[in-house]
Amino acid sequence: MIAPGYPAEMPRFARGLAEVGARVLGLGDQHESALGPELRRHLAAYQRVDSLWDEDAVMRELARWTSRVRFERVECLWEPGMMLAARIRELLGVPGLTVQETIPFRDKETMKTALDRAGIRTPRHARASTARQARDAAGEIGYPLIVKPIAGAGATDTYRVDDDRELDQALARVRHVPEISVEEFVEGDELTFDTICAEGRILYFNMCWYRPRPLEGKLKEWISPQAISLRDVDAPELAAGRQMGEAVLRALRFRDGFSHMEWYRKKDGEAVFGEIGARPPGARMVDLMNFGADVDTYRGWAEAVCHGRLSQDVRRRYNAAIVFKRAQGRGRIQRIEGLERLNRAIGSHLVVVDLLPIGAPRRDWIQAQISDGYVILRHPELAETLRMADLVGTDLQLFAD
Repeated sequence: MIAPGYPAEMPRFARGLAEVGARVLGLGDQHESALGPELRRHLAAYQRVDSLWDEDAVMRELARWTSRVRFERVECLWEPGMMLAARIRELLGVPGLTVQETIPFRDKETMKTALDRAGIRTPRHARASTARQARDAAGEIGYPLIVKPIAGAGATDTYRVDDDRELDQALARVRHVPEISVEEFVEGDELTFDTICAEGRILYFNMCWYRPRPLEGKLKEWISPQAISLRDVDAPELAAGRQMGEAVLRALRFRDGFSHMEWYRKKDGEAVFGEIGARPPGARMVDLMNFGADVDTYRGWAEAVCHGRLSQDVRRRYNAAIVFKRAQGRGRIQRIEGLERLNRAIGSHLVVVDLLPIGAPRRDWIQAQISDGYVILRHPELAETLRMADLVGTDLQLFAD
């Protein structure tokens, strides 16, 4: 398992592998002492390298390891390490995505071009490595547009632009990005289609609804972004997104493990593809799935990739919401207001409160997906879930100074 200690959810996937009978060997650039006792307990061995991005050095270390150990699978659930994992799979001759199969999941333009050929509705799009190419693409596609990295993840370095002036501003901000995707801005709700697959079969799927869309939440600091894991995934208004998600997985020949797709639902009901990663969603959304069905999808993923099955009962019992909080002010957290009132108002439906403690420095709200902390709640009824999530957004406040 590449990078078993980072990001924060990775030790739980390593734990899942160990619990379903795998002997887990970790490869990463963190010092072993930084892995934490729980992760170290689930690793049979750990090989540290100076840098995961020095592939020649990684391969040399791996060669020493493979002289003593036979590897059966190579797993990486962290976006930047996926290409390294694919190269190691090819070197060792083990199952999983190859380099060519990984490229569409890492290169947004290659991804959309492949889906265009499969007849799947994608935003109009173009690749650009120069400002001139970006402006030419804007002229062909028309405003409003989205400008984002070809190989990015989440909403990092992603901008909506509505005219030439805003395009110039966005291009100045992404000057450090080698290649960008210029694409049509699709009006509508943004949702996910997340799956655990084995041998091309979908064993479990989940749909989340972003409130508001991540890009809007990234532009306005006062917003408390929400993600809602939906209980009624068979609702008619979600059918087009589910059908499209299944078609995307077939077109990209995805077979095993977690996938995370984002899509748009227009007002007229049309589903439009956004992007897909051959990995789980971040920002604690795997935990959200678990609370929605009282399951352990960390272990479920491991069972799928190791044994080709998922033995848990994944019937959804709740809608589950995560609400991210951003402190007002700068500096260190000085006080938290409204938490006692929320406990009284929401009670047992409030299942996780993970906020920065008093005295902790607040995080960079643009870069940190989990902001200055988050709350998870759940309820069988969607309307009540939304009401409680909005209550967390308005009544819970953190203050920094």
